[in-house]
Amino acid sequence: MKFYTNIILSFLCFTIIGEVAAQKTFQPKSYQTNWKGIIYRKEKAVELRLHTNGFLLSYNYGKITTYYKTNYKHISIGYLKDFREKRQNKNEVVEFSNRSKTFVFGKQNSIINLRAGLGVKRFLSEKADRKGIAIGYDYSYGPSIALVKPYYLELKYINNQGDLNVIIREEKYDKTNANKFTSHKDIFGGTSYFKGFSEMSLTPGIFGKLGLFFSMGAFDKYVKSIETGIMVDIYAKKIPIMVETELISNKPYHINFYLNFLFGKRSN
Repeated sequence: MKFYTNIILSFLCFTIIGEVAAQKTFQPKSYQTNWKGIIYRKEKAVELRLHTNGFLLSYNYGKITTYYKTNYKHISIGYLKDFREKRQNKNEVVEFSNRSKTFVFGKQNSIINLRAGLGVKRFLSEKADRKGIAIGYDYSYGPSIALVKPYYLELKYINNQGDLNVIIREEKYDKTNANKFTSHKDIFGGTSYFKGFSEMSLTPGIFGKLGLFFSMGAFDKYVKSIETGIMVDIYAKKIPIMVETELISNKPYHINFYLNFLFGKRSN
C-alpha cells in the first residue's frame, strides 16, 4: 500500500511541475507598438514656397538612399519682385477712357524664374514614432533662368489734334519716354500683366538654398512637412526690375528668406 502511495505522489509532483513549466514557456509577450514602419524607396512631392520677394511652385522627385537621407531632383517656376515695389492706384478718369488700373511706380520689368537642380534631405532626429515629427535639414542647387518681361504703363500725352485734350498710350520703358515713365503726373495707370510676354528676354544664373524642415508623420505614405531657410539667386548680369536712378540701382543677385509647404507621396 505504501509503495502505491509513493507512486501516486510522485506522479502528482511531476504533473504540477510540468504545468508550471508550460505556463512559463507559452506566456505571450506584450505587443511592441514602437515600430519603425515601412522603408520606402521613392518620394514625389509638390511644394509651395513663399519668400521675401515673391513665391514659387515646384515639383521634387526623390530617391530614399538610406534611412536618414533622400536625394532628389527639383524643377520650379516662380515670381521675383524688388522689395521697393509698391502698388498704387490714382483712381483717375481721362475724358472717355476707363478708370485707371493699379500700377507699380518705377517698375521696368517683371521677372519669372525657372529653376532645375539637385537636392539632399537629411534627418537629424530619430524617427521613433509613426505619427511623430522628425527634424532635418535640406539643401539644393542648380542652374536657373530669369525670364525678363517688359512692364507696360498707360502714359498720358497732350493731343494737339482732334477733340480730346489727352490721349493714352501703352508703352514700356525706354530712353525716349524715360521722363514720362518716372513722372507720376504723366502716368494714367497700369496695363494687363500679360502684355509684353512676346518680348521676353532670358538671363542665365544659378541658385542655392539651405533650410531646416519639420516632417510630420515621418513613416506615413504621404509626405507632409514645413521648412524655413534662406535662398540665393545669382545671375550673369543685373536684372533690371526697377528704373535705375541716383538712389535706386539693380543688382545681379537676390537673397531671400522663405517658408515652404511640401506635400507628396512615398512609394516603393
